[in-house]
Amino acid sequence: MVGSPPVGSPVAGLRRRLLAEFVGCLILAAAVVGSGIAAQTLSPHDVGIQLTENAFATALALFVLIAVLAPVSGAHLNPIISMVDAILGRRPWREVPGYAAAQVAGCAAGVILANLMFGHPPVAISMTHRLSLAHALAEVIATAGLVMVVFVLARFGRERLAAAAVAAYIGAAYLFASSTSFANPAITLGRTLSNTFAGIDPISAAGFIVAQLVGGVAGCVLVRALAPRQTRAPVLDQEGAHP
Repeated sequence: MVGSPPVGSPVAGLRRRLLAEFVGCLILAAAVVGSGIAAQTLSPHDVGIQLTENAFATALALFVLIAVLAPVSGAHLNPIISMVDAILGRRPWREVPGYAAAQVAGCAAGVILANLMFGHPPVAISMTHRLSLAHALAEVIATAGLVMVVFVLARFGRERLAAAAVAAYIGAAYLFASSTSFANPAITLGRTLSNTFAGIDPISAAGFIVAQLVGGVAGCVLVRALAPRQTRAPVLDQEGAHP
């Protein structure tokens, strides 16, 4: 997630990055919710297989999206990643609100498209309650782990491994985290709009987002402990921002 800087004028560069984040989140959310609906249809009597199918499709989508969009926007696809990027001094804070807005809008649009593709109403508020102390703890751990994977790689100059590493981590976290590893406030909000396998009710979503923020802070602390300094000078884009 955190790739090479874009080329072009500063304004056009930022617009291109925000478009990339919107499109990436749209496709990611459509993959998460759409594969969940498909899994319910294909394996209606086995929740374990449904979850595995959902995890596999999500991991594949993440790999492709990060590989394609990292050179454009960094392929954050997640407000937590954008926030930590700014905390670590790799991106100016003024860009974070735009990134977060594009990510939330993209995830909402992707969920609506997934609903429509499978013949569901475009918006159906989820009734699936997921919040518990165990699930909140799982979200803290899953989010902290994601932040660690992304930024330890980035600090050691190994961003080229991010697509495979993030996809593998999220695919695994679907199965090792009791919450199924949402680890992303934008996708969490989007999934409130689908009353299907991948949905989450708004109250649970609020609790998950708080846990994700805690996980983001914990992950940032972990990154600083494991990789206290950037091992190479980061490349600046034309706005003076870090990639």
